[in-house]
Amino acid sequence: MTSAAADSGLRKFRFGAGGEGNRDEGGARKFVKLAQTAEEYGFDTFAVPDHLGNQVGPLAALGALSQATDRIRLATSVLANGYRHPALLAKEATTIDVLSKGRLELGIGAGWMKEEFDKAGIEFESPGVRIRRLDESLTILDGLLRGEEVNFSGEFYNIKGLVGSPRPRQGPRPPIAVGGGGPKMLALAAKHADIISVATGTTADGKLRLSDMTMEKTVERVDRIRQAAGDRFDEIELNWTIATIVITDDREATAEMALAALDQGYPPNIAMDVKLSVDDILQSPYLAFGSFEQIADQIREVRRRTTMSYVGVFPTQMDAFAPIIPLLKGE
Repeated sequence: MTSAAADSGLRKFRFGAGGEGNRDEGGARKFVKLAQTAEEYGFDTFAVPDHLGNQVGPLAALGALSQATDRIRLATSVLANGYRHPALLAKEATTIDVLSKGRLELGIGAGWMKEEFDKAGIEFESPGVRIRRLDESLTILDGLLRGEEVNFSGEFYNIKGLVGSPRPRQGPRPPIAVGGGGPKMLALAAKHADIISVATGTTADGKLRLSDMTMEKTVERVDRIRQAAGDRFDEIELNWTIATIVITDDREATAEMALAALDQGYPPNIAMDVKLSVDDILQSPYLAFGSFEQIADQIREVRRRTTMSYVGVFPTQMDAFAPIIPLLKGE
């Protein structure tokens, strides 16, 4: 760790890539090569999301990657809790951890894509119910991932004398990551998670709130985690994902183009609940415009202001971000 980071008590940077194995990435056949490329670039983690649409199955895919990669950590980002019983998930997770020689990061969330639940005939419960269900799952997973005997009686799950096996390679258990943007999810993550993915909040119809992409709102979410976690806060690693990376020698012009696109309703999954300035765009943790050096400086500033240190990028942005890793590696 550099002296500046050490003196400020900040965590070292880590970098996460990801893949879905969808048609845009060349399909499932090129999925393994994508992870191997991420490892060559120097990313620390390769994550697979969990959707029922056009992508590989995350747990089977990580099983394959456990044998096809050597160093890169393997993650789910994030599993939808409603799709799997925690007792079965724990078995799959510890198996991947053993096969990968201790490289699993298990990311799990409440599930948010109602359309996919509906298509699969799985009940999409109210937000409160999904969060309570996830709370129980995380409690059960914590014990089973340690190889302990679990007895649990709750609203959704009843576990009677089940011992987690195989014992994971990592001790005391593989790290658990939870993502969230709303107050209740962030509080739940602060209670259970080793890694928290600080996401933007969503509207009732599933659109991302534009206001939540600002630096100020991100600092507020981190403060919420700090208050909820109490003494645990220093043990928690904070992650965020940069949605868009544009390598350019004119940051301001690119930010103005982004604002113009938003005014015209693009991208359609953004809820325009606020009017942003060019400075808002350029300071947002979730957007990265500029030269490699400027983006590296921006990421340092995000860490300074928020303590977030674990940087994720989407599959289509992996090549663009790769030259930035050597500028920040080890800091």
